[in-house]
Amino acid sequence: MPRSVLRYALLALLLAAPALAWAGDAYWIDVRTAEEYAAGHVSQAVNIPYEEIAQRISEVTTEKDAEIYVYCRSGRRSGIAKAALDEAGFTRVVNAGGLEDALKKAAAAAPVH
Repeated sequence: MPRSVLRYALLALLLAAPALAWAGDAYWIDVRTAEEYAAGHVSQAVNIPYEEIAQRISEVTTEKDAEIYVYCRSGRRSGIAKAALDEAGFTRVVNAGGLEDALKKAAAAAPVH
């Protein structure tokens, strides 16, 4: 692998890592559509539509005991996403409900500086 490609990949990984972590080692995943996500989301959330969560969770973490918060508009799609992650062996998945609930929970979990 050329050094420039390796450097780019390392830089991309380093830049993405802080965006994924929130409140310790917790991860936030917005399971709504890309359009809904673009209209507003938890600041550190990654967008993975609920239908794709089981196939794409490795983009966020492969740690089965990672704390993962999923949310959508009302809590229905995030419930489906949670069930899919539970079935995939993830043990600490929380359905944070709708966007408003998720924003409140994320704000409460944010570190104080």
